[in-house]
Amino acid sequence: MTGKNTYRVRDKLTRDQIFTVPNLLSFFRILLIPIIIRSYVYKGALKLTAALILLSGATDILDGFIARRYGMVSDFGKALDPLADKLTQLAVLFCLSTRFPLIILPLAVMTAKELFAFMLRFLVFARTQIVESAQWHGKLNTVVLYAVILLHILWIDIPYDVSISSIYAATAMMILSCVLYSITGARILISYRRENKTQK
Repeated sequence: MTGKNTYRVRDKLTRDQIFTVPNLLSFFRILLIPIIIRSYVYKGALKLTAALILLSGATDILDGFIARRYGMVSDFGKALDPLADKLTQLAVLFCLSTRFPLIILPLAVMTAKELFAFMLRFLVFARTQIVESAQWHGKLNTVVLYAVILLHILWIDIPYDVSISSIYAATAMMILSCVLYSITGARILISYRRENKTQK
């Protein structure tokens, strides 16, 4: 038994699945990362950096809409899309840590969270051939994180209390999302195990 936020992946990976419009938009987001880093660290162009991050976020929304609207959802896309998002977020957090040392906290938590999530999703896929799609708390986590990122980029003289409160909020949201994804992954594995026992 699987939830509505999961998909069974039994088809082979083909060229047509890789070079779709949604996947090309995800590749575009990955290509934006060095440009974002350069604009923030080397150019100090804060408004340009914020604009590039918003552009990246817009393509993320667009590729999801196109994939669902035109039936372009694929196993490759479900892996590439979050990869592009997480690489962008990690890169921007690393850049911000040069100005705001406490940003190291969500950066470290996010790194640990993504490593754990990768291992869990790999285990789920290896056992069940199910690729878990993004859930509401993951999307909320992304919104909160980007809000904190943009806040620290555009608010040059951000008060310390505002900065630290927003950073703690983003970190707490990451931890909550990780816990909820873990529960979902565990439920999928338990359900799969029960189904196999019933069939036997």
